Amino acid sequence: MSNRIASSPINSFPPVIGKNPHTLILGSMPGKASLEAQQYYAWPHNAFWPIMAGLYGFDVSLEYSLRLQRLASNGVLLWDVLKQCERSGSSLDSAIDPLSEIPNDIPQLLSAQPTIHTLCFNGGKAWSSFRRHLLAQIRNPESYHYHQLPSTSPANARMNTEQKYAAWKQILKP
Repeated sequence: MSNRIASSPINSFPPVIGKNPHTLILGSMPGKASLEAQQYYAWPHNAFWPIMAGLYGFDVSLEYSLRLQRLASNGVLLWDVLKQCERSGSSLDSAIDPLSEIPNDIPQLLSAQPTIHTLCFNGGKAWSSFRRHLLAQIRNPESYHYHQLPSTSPANARMNTEQKYAAWKQILKP
């Protein structure tokens, strides 16, 4: 008998793609607030949008669609490693059942977007799921730069927003 609480599968969003992207930022799976709002990084305490606003010079209070446009106009594509998974009880990555993980077709996306040269992973779960499910499927994997960056989640309390910003800026400096 299993102690695991049954949960329904959750699904991520489609990628946010602009013209000629050079950088793909990958999260693991949207949290509850993001799924409810149908917006990437909707939880107000997540540092993702303040970091992006600081890097790319826009007001963090811009309407969501305009923030996405700012990322796209700066060559940044946004998506998640996981297409579907089961997560019980929490929005935390640690609550994702690894046996339920179904990855997005990132190899196909990279083939369709040949201008991408940098893949950034928002936290350890995104990076480990990518390595587990997808790295072996990437055509010419050595042609990409891979960066595991600190999670922008407030659950990553080892770093404050300024420290997270500094780490992200080292890789994504405009």
